[in-house]
Amino acid sequence: MTDARLRYGRASLALSFLVQGVTFALLVTRIPAIQDRYGISDGLLPVFLAAVPVLAGAASVATEKVVARVRPGIVLRWAQPVVMLALLAVGAGSELWQAAFALGVFGLAVGALDASMNMMGVSLQRAYGRSIMLGFHAAYSLGGIAGASLAWAGAHWDLSLLVSYLPAVAVLLPAALIGSRWYAEGKTDGGVPGAEPGAQGQGASVPFKLLMPLCLVMAFAYIGDSTVSNWSAKYLQDVLGSSEQLATVPYNVYMVTTLLGRAVGDLGVRRFGAVAVVRGGSVVAALGFAVVAVAPGAWWGMLGFTLLGLGLCVIVPQTFAAAGRMFPGASDVAVARLNVFNYVGFLVGSPLVGALGDAWSYRGAMLVPMVLVLATLVYARSFGAEPARYGGGHERARAADVG
Repeated sequence: MTDARLRYGRASLALSFLVQGVTFALLVTRIPAIQDRYGISDGLLPVFLAAVPVLAGAASVATEKVVARVRPGIVLRWAQPVVMLALLAVGAGSELWQAAFALGVFGLAVGALDASMNMMGVSLQRAYGRSIMLGFHAAYSLGGIAGASLAWAGAHWDLSLLVSYLPAVAVLLPAALIGSRWYAEGKTDGGVPGAEPGAQGQGASVPFKLLMPLCLVMAFAYIGDSTVSNWSAKYLQDVLGSSEQLATVPYNVYMVTTLLGRAVGDLGVRRFGAVAVVRGGSVVAALGFAVVAVAPGAWWGMLGFTLLGLGLCVIVPQTFAAAGRMFPGASDVAVARLNVFNYVGFLVGSPLVGALGDAWSYRGAMLVPMVLVLATLVYARSFGAEPARYGGGHERARAADVG
C-alpha cells in the first residue's frame, strides 16, 4: 500500500471518528429535551438509556461475524449514515414508539460503527508501524466538544430537536460519505491483507483467557468515564455546593483535557511505550478520583475532574491497540469482542455510583471507580504484546507470555 493511500486512509478515518463524536454528543447532551418531547417518565427513561448500549453490544458481536465476509470499511461506510439518520429520527418523531424505534436503530448502528472504526484504526496503526490510535480518539473528543457546543446553542435558543440536529447532519453526512472513498486498511506483517474478506476470523483463535485482562481494563475505563459524564454536575452542585452554572463546567473541562491528552498521547507511546503510558494514565486518573472524593470545594473538584480527563483519555485507545498487537491474525475479532466491554462499563458505571451514593455517600462512591482504575496497573503488562513478526501460532504464544 502506498504512503499516499495510507495518509488518505488515516485522514478519512479520523473524519469518521470526529463525525461520530459530534453525533453522539448531540444525542446524549439533549436527553432531557428528548424526554420532554416524548413524555418519557423518569421511571422509563433508564430503560430507554440502557437499551442503547445493550443493542450496541449485540451489534458489536454481530460485526465480528460480518467482517469475516466483508471489509470493516464497508460496514463503517453504511453504519455511519444510519447513525446520523437515526439521530434525525429521534428529533423528528412525536410518539413514544417512534423514539423507541429510532433509539434502537441508533444503538444497533453505533455498535457496528464503533467496532468497525476501531478495527480499521488498529489495522492502520499496524501498517504505519507506530502509535497513531490516540489521534483517532482525539478526533472523536474534538467532535464531542463540537457536538456538545451545538447542543448548548440549540438549548440556549430553544430550538426544536429536529432544527438543532438537521444542520449538523446535513453537513456531516455528505462529508462522511465522500470521505469513505479513501478508507484504507493495513496488512499483517506476514503480508496477509488485514481487511480481505475471510482473512481474519477464519481459523484464527482469540482465547478469551488472553483477552480478558484487556476486557476488564476497558470496562474499568468506561465505568470511570460514565461516572464523570453522569455525575460530575450533580456532585459539584449537591456535594461541593457549587452554583448550577458552575456545575456544568467539569464535564467540558474533562472533554478538553481528554482531547489534549489524546492529541499528544501517541508521542508518549512512541517514546515510553504503551505499558508506561497506560500505567501513568491509571495513576493520574486514580489521583483525580481521590481529589474529587476529598475536595473541600468546587474548584478542588474541578481539579480532580481535570486530572481524570488527562488520565483516562489514554486507556481506551491503547486497549484497542493492544488487542490488535496481541492477536494480529484475528484483530477484527478481538476488537469486536473487546468493544462489548465499552458498553458493559457504560451500563455498570452510572447505576453503581448512584446506588453507592444513595446508600452510603457520593464522596465514598467516588472511591470505587478509583480502585477499579488502579486495578489497571495489575493488567498493564498485557499492553506490551509486540506487533506480529511471526506466524499466528508463535505470536499467540508470545501474547500468552505477555498477558
